[in-house]
Amino acid sequence: MDCIFCKIVNGEIPSKILFEDDLVMVIMDNNPTVNGHALIIPKKHYTDYQELTPEILEHIFEIAKTIGPKIMQKLNAESLTLLINYGEDQKVKHFHLHLLPNFSQRENTNLKSIDEIFTILKN
Repeated sequence: MDCIFCKIVNGEIPSKILFEDDLVMVIMDNNPTVNGHALIIPKKHYTDYQELTPEILEHIFEIAKTIGPKIMQKLNAESLTLLINYGEDQKVKHFHLHLLPNFSQRENTNLKSIDEIFTILKN
């Protein structure tokens, strides 16, 4: 299978991993739209949310409930958007949940390097 997320899970492609357990990984998005843009990806390949089992879906959102507030706190974000693309808007055909911190007016609007944000989030 030629899936970029499967390759990340298998260690074939390096990634900035914020969290990992037996079922999921939380990684920094390589093309972030905002500082702190992270993805929760299941380790098993599911094309989209329609294929997820209730157990993995629940686990993904439990992880989001844990990781999301930490991202907000460390980056001083006002809120967090959880986003799932489906259909034509889903560019990578491996389910993933976007965690997108939201910032006040001008604060944190200039994109920083993934390495810089990763260091902040891992400390």
